[in-house]
Amino acid sequence: MGHGSSKEENGAAESQSKGSRRSRLKQRLHLHRRRRSRSNSPSHGKRLNAENFAGIGLLTLVRAEMKFKDKWLACVSFGEQTFRTNISDQTDKPVWNSEKKLLLEKNGPHVARISIYETNKMSRNNLIGYCEIDLLEFLTRDSDSNSNSEILDLLDPSTSDKIVGKIYVSCSVEDPIETEKSFARRILSIVDYNEDGKLSFSEFSDLINAFGNQVAANKKEEMFKAADKNGDGVVSMDELAALLAIQQEKEPLMNCCPVCGETLEVSDKLNYMIHLTLCFDEGTGKQVMTGGFLTDKQASYGWMFKLSEWAHVSSYDVGLNSGSSAHHIVVFDRRTKRLVQELIDEKIVLSMRAIYQSKLGLGLLDTGAKDILQSLSEKQGKKMNSMESANDIPKFVEFFKDQINLAEVKHPLEHFKTFNEFFVRELKPGARPIAYMERDDVAISAADSRLMAFKSVDESLRFWIKGRKFSIQGLLGKDQCSNAFINGTLVIFRLAPQDYHRFHFPVSGTVQQFVHIPGCLYTVNPIAVNSKYCNVFTENKRVVSIISTAEFGKVAFVAIGATMVGSITFSKKEGDHVKKGEEFGYFSFGGSTVICVFEKDAIEIDEDLLANSARSLETLVTVGMKLGVSKKLANIGLPNIEKCVLQD
Repeated sequence: MGHGSSKEENGAAESQSKGSRRSRLKQRLHLHRRRRSRSNSPSHGKRLNAENFAGIGLLTLVRAEMKFKDKWLACVSFGEQTFRTNISDQTDKPVWNSEKKLLLEKNGPHVARISIYETNKMSRNNLIGYCEIDLLEFLTRDSDSNSNSEILDLLDPSTSDKIVGKIYVSCSVEDPIETEKSFARRILSIVDYNEDGKLSFSEFSDLINAFGNQVAANKKEEMFKAADKNGDGVVSMDELAALLAIQQEKEPLMNCCPVCGETLEVSDKLNYMIHLTLCFDEGTGKQVMTGGFLTDKQASYGWMFKLSEWAHVSSYDVGLNSGSSAHHIVVFDRRTKRLVQELIDEKIVLSMRAIYQSKLGLGLLDTGAKDILQSLSEKQGKKMNSMESANDIPKFVEFFKDQINLAEVKHPLEHFKTFNEFFVRELKPGARPIAYMERDDVAISAADSRLMAFKSVDESLRFWIKGRKFSIQGLLGKDQCSNAFINGTLVIFRLAPQDYHRFHFPVSGTVQQFVHIPGCLYTVNPIAVNSKYCNVFTENKRVVSIISTAEFGKVAFVAIGATMVGSITFSKKEGDHVKKGEEFGYFSFGGSTVICVFEKDAIEIDEDLLANSARSLETLVTVGMKLGVSKKLANIGLPNIEKCVLQD
């Protein structure tokens, strides 16, 4: 730091020293901005009110104990952000001592997922164990001790009843006053070049001038003198930080964030403090956990994926999947309120992009490849019904181990004699609780799936379906499409291969009819749905059933086949009276989709589902979760129901 230079008699030397310090200060702030630009904004651009603010939690991953030796890294996923530790060289008992500050909202994400990866692969690290922790519950629970530490079991990704290790964590909430002091101390540390905890007035002056606030500039000498009690021109950084914190309470010194450069609303003290605290922690690089990731899968990728991003071969983001963006599919998990990556074989991704994202690829389909897909699906269906296909079950479970929970499956793996038997597996009773089972005015999710919901067809075309010929009449068929459906609400349930493939009734009522519509077997993956060259939903093989209800009027339930799905089986028949949550049928091997069409103004879809859909972001749901409420009965005085009540 060179405190002596602040007392230098030689004016030229002092001027040179000032220039040097200012240059270094600019370089440091510029470095922070570059680091910060790769991370997500801590506030995501939204304002938080005091009623919803639960605190800023400091989560620390201390160490772990694993059952075999390797090099390990850990990822923490919370809401729409993911952070990762450095790789620990201690092979059986990795030590990280890595911390991260997380904004806690009473109505926001509560559950943080900690994922442990072994790092013995060049391009993709292997997920070994995970655990989840409800931070809000952890921080507010009663305890006889002052300890904020806990030992958590690390669970096997493929089955939650198997433990693969333990992880030691701690979590605490910072006091707001201490948070402001801590922030001031970290800001001041930028100009504490020799890290001795002391500052000269010239160094303090350089920092305040960099804030660009005239009020702060006028106060700097007054604040420094108040702290410099012995008049030696050098002040303890802790003392100066306390004075800065007091001044921040009276009149904030910074109009813009020194890390990311964003203009701040100084009158909004809560969000001002939140932004500076989280943003500065991101930018300094002092915390071991690295931010800027959406999912733990992205954070765990090796150097080959990073190279492909740099070369623009692939990209990683939420929203419409087209071009290079179609390489990864990111969805929002409704239960945990965090982003997750959908697993899909890379070779399949490349082939789908080649076919569905270009005129040439679709041209091949028009010249006979449709028949090839049909034949391929039929052959694959026969193969998956053979006894030999059972050998593929363990490999399938291993590939999707993070997204198939065997503990929920009704029978053990040895029970299944063919792959298709496993594919259409049943779940244990109670594995999918039904929201408001006693209330028929509440609709539920029809499938374990990635859901998109739109108030009208126009919205679906704007945010998701890019096929130029999509229409409700084209989907349902002319005879089944009444005028009430034309401007109705559309809910899309997309099932991926790893999902539980039985679909259930979203409403209670009577099954009126089944109409089988022949067609193609395009994939229902977003790569095709988001393509302007393809009309998946109106050209694929599908079965349209009409359910007559007292609460929602008529509901069209459309089961759509897809590539490798040669069979749609129903467990109900025309005339059956059904209760919401009852099984309706199942898809055999492959990805598939259910679309429900509600009559206009019949249902009020939950706001969180609509909000995600408006971002072109699918919501990961399970059977039985609340979908929406009947407008018909709500309009005659039925008590209102919370919009986002979920059933685990």
